Amino acid sequence: SGNLRSVSRALESHGVTPLVTGDAGEFDDADALVLPGVGSGPAAMDALNQRNLVGPIRDYIASGRPFLGVCLGLQLLMDRTEEGDEPCLGVVPGNAKLLPPGLKVPHMGWNNVRFPDGVLDRHPVLDGIPQDSFFYFVHSYYAAPEDSAGVSGTTEYGIPFCSVYAKDNLVATQFHPEKSGPAGLRFYKNFIGLASG
Repeated sequence: SGNLRSVSRALESHGVTPLVTGDAGEFDDADALVLPGVGSGPAAMDALNQRNLVGPIRDYIASGRPFLGVCLGLQLLMDRTEEGDEPCLGVVPGNAKLLPPGLKVPHMGWNNVRFPDGVLDRHPVLDGIPQDSFFYFVHSYYAAPEDSAGVSGTTEYGIPFCSVYAKDNLVATQFHPEKSGPAGLRFYKNFIGLASG
């Protein structure tokens, strides 16, 4: 994926040494798993299928260990994408949909994220990140989960869409935390806390 290096650098800035791998055998010893991605959903699913990673990723998430999907990594958690006919990971019921007609796509640049009201509603990965913090986006599709329980942050771009999905050990963002300055680095710090806690 095109953003592997920037994600690795963001994690390294918090004292973590990430292992970039396409080998599911490495998942057994992993404290956390990050699936970053940019580009085409069908092409990414083809690559995951060719490397026999689909089942191991699903198993990893089901194990209860921390998992983070970034940008395309959030969309791939859905059942399907409007971008193609191939199924996605199917971990979160729902679809990845094209942003509405009439909007400039990709949605690129800084936009704010609105978290649910009430501190008790917040997932620990959002600790210390102020309401309406700005994050960096580059995407033409968005995840539309059927169950709103995991939707922990929304962003407006023509329509409100899920920009943070966080439920138990499963965390995913439509934005790129690694390109989002202090708020993004805090997000990674919080995620690392889940993995070490």
